[in-house]
Amino acid sequence: MANRQILYQGISYNINYEIIHPKIEETIIILHGWGSNKEVMKSAFGNYFKDHRHLYIDMPGFGKSPNETVLTTHDYAAIMIQFLEELDVQPAVVFGHSFGGKVATLLNPDLLVLLSSAGIIVPKSFKVRAKIKLFKLLKPFGISSLRRFFVSKDVEGMSEAMYKTFKNVVDEDFSAHFSHFQKKALLFWGKDDSATPLFTGEKIAALIPENSFFPLEGDHYFFLKHAAFIQEQIYKELHAKH
Repeated sequence: MANRQILYQGISYNINYEIIHPKIEETIIILHGWGSNKEVMKSAFGNYFKDHRHLYIDMPGFGKSPNETVLTTHDYAAIMIQFLEELDVQPAVVFGHSFGGKVATLLNPDLLVLLSSAGIIVPKSFKVRAKIKLFKLLKPFGISSLRRFFVSKDVEGMSEAMYKTFKNVVDEDFSAHFSHFQKKALLFWGKDDSATPLFTGEKIAALIPENSFFPLEGDHYFFLKHAAFIQEQIYKELHAKH
């Protein structure tokens, strides 16, 4: 494991990362989702893709990369681009799980791998809409200190900056970014995913001009059980290019 200081818009970000197979030149980058970290992604793919160098990154505010700044998805992508430039890495493949899928798309790699990516707005349930409405009603009365009873589990234990960052990124419609992606994408999805449901993957597949879509058994973390299949499909694609 290592750390790299990145200066972005006058603020220093300490990025924690890990490289596997460092002597291999061709690199795959694997970005985690919201509330996750590089260790989860490494546990899924660390024993695969032995012909590639792996770069696992804790994005700011996750894992061992601290953050006290309010960010947007575009900020995350800009920080990652600067990070890769400073490491002199030009990836052959970029993976993105959930929130990381949006960041990966903005990196515009030659081969994009989306694992149950976020980016399509999912209608909120009645229960969630009711909680939001109640919180807004109580906020003028100084009840904001009770925020922990109302916020999503996705921000439990996170700082105020990361809570505001979550609000920036949670309901983004990335349809235009997906439709403008002109390179090849491989989409893998959990059939029983409740965070980014299967229909959102089908929508993204309809938006990206050149893609292959693979629904697989499992939930939002389906890829933990399907790394071998994902490796097989990615290597097929890479070998087809050569």
